[in-house]
Amino acid sequence: MENWLLSALLAMIIYGFWGFFPKIAVTYISPQSALVYEVGGAMLVGLLTLFFIRFQLQFHPTGMLFAVLTGIAGMIGTLFFFAAAQKGKIAIVVGLTALYPLITVILAVIFLREPLTLKQVMGLILACVAILLLST
Repeated sequence: MENWLLSALLAMIIYGFWGFFPKIAVTYISPQSALVYEVGGAMLVGLLTLFFIRFQLQFHPTGMLFAVLTGIAGMIGTLFFFAAAQKGKIAIVVGLTALYPLITVILAVIFLREPLTLKQVMGLILACVAILLLST
């Protein structure tokens, strides 16, 4: 098994729970409150990670900037996700928001100059069709 594949599969499974738990949370509390509690959970994971690496963080201004921007984007996206989960069917909300890799791919092609093969383009198109079919 490729060295990245196990991590990717575990991420997929955990993201599945990440997409499911908010629907339950926002049936009891507001999306804003749910976001604050999620940040608390994220801080717990961050503190455990900090302990695991023996409090030896790496420092690089660009890396730190983009890590912080990742957190900001993730939390703003999560707030909108919670609001959508509160009002919509979670299977449809997750299906639609699961198209976020399209944005990532477009950004990677434009800014990182990562090439796309015809097969990858076809995969992206099929992913859009799959999400469309799941969401309707």
